[in-house]
Amino acid sequence: MKYRALGKTGMQVSDIGHGLWGMGSWSGSKDDDSKAALRRSIAGGCSFYDSAFVYGDGRSDQLIGDVAGEFPEKPLVLASKIPPANFKWPSDPKSSLHEIFPRAHVLAYAQKIKTAFGRRIDLLQFHIWEDAWAHEAEWQDTVAELKDTGIIHGFGLSLNRWQPNNGIAAIETGHVESVQVIYNIFDQAPEDELFPACRKHNVGVIARVPLDEGSLGGKLTPETRFPETDWRARYFNAENLAKTLPRVQALKTLLPDGMSLPELALRFILSEPNVSTLIVGMRKAEHVDANLSYSDKGKLPPALLNALREHRWDRP
Repeated sequence: MKYRALGKTGMQVSDIGHGLWGMGSWSGSKDDDSKAALRRSIAGGCSFYDSAFVYGDGRSDQLIGDVAGEFPEKPLVLASKIPPANFKWPSDPKSSLHEIFPRAHVLAYAQKIKTAFGRRIDLLQFHIWEDAWAHEAEWQDTVAELKDTGIIHGFGLSLNRWQPNNGIAAIETGHVESVQVIYNIFDQAPEDELFPACRKHNVGVIARVPLDEGSLGGKLTPETRFPETDWRARYFNAENLAKTLPRVQALKTLLPDGMSLPELALRFILSEPNVSTLIVGMRKAEHVDANLSYSDKGKLPPALLNALREHRWDRP
């Protein structure tokens, strides 16, 4: 397992991180299986764990808190997110910061997450963001208070889907230490402006949705359906699924012998030096073993990377 700096936080993180969304609120998740997968990834050298209070109303926070408590000797970095006060995603540009992240709301949820973790929150993130709020004192003062009281160590933002530049103004304030952004073979837009801003201000980059919510796992078909309670039922609606499958098939023609599509997808991200860590959902032992192995394999060959850049898909 290889490790990278998480911006100016002073923390080193595994370049393959463990995302807990699926454990908290996706269909088919079982707590015993989730804990077994977490233990296996810790044993395999994974050190970054990304949760959010909204993943099962604190369920995923509690899962990683319980398992991390079994490994006090491991330098694990536990991250979670404060939900917006109105519990709406994505953010509305018309909403004020005080409506979405008032001080009392942030402090209350930070305490809930800390309690679930059973320890300090290594990285606390806002789960949505609008750069119109960047220069408001309320969030900056609240973050400073959380640090001063030892509840959190670092602070970051989880940027809205397909809005990678809606966070650059916040980065430029100097109060943000990491950003979490969708970045994968299809979604390459963060390379344009966000990554240079992060590099300039020494802000860590957490690449989320490395498999495009599952399409880059290579197993979706025209008949794929998810339960209505599963978020993927909306994401992979008939229209989006029909647009996605031909693009996935085109990527499969580029696969070198012996390489799976998930390996191609994750190693594409590992080839980007601005990324501190990528977070991938892993609920089964075989997924943990496979995904962690890609860290040692590292970057893709330049010619293959150039070919993959032709598959950029800018979506509104």
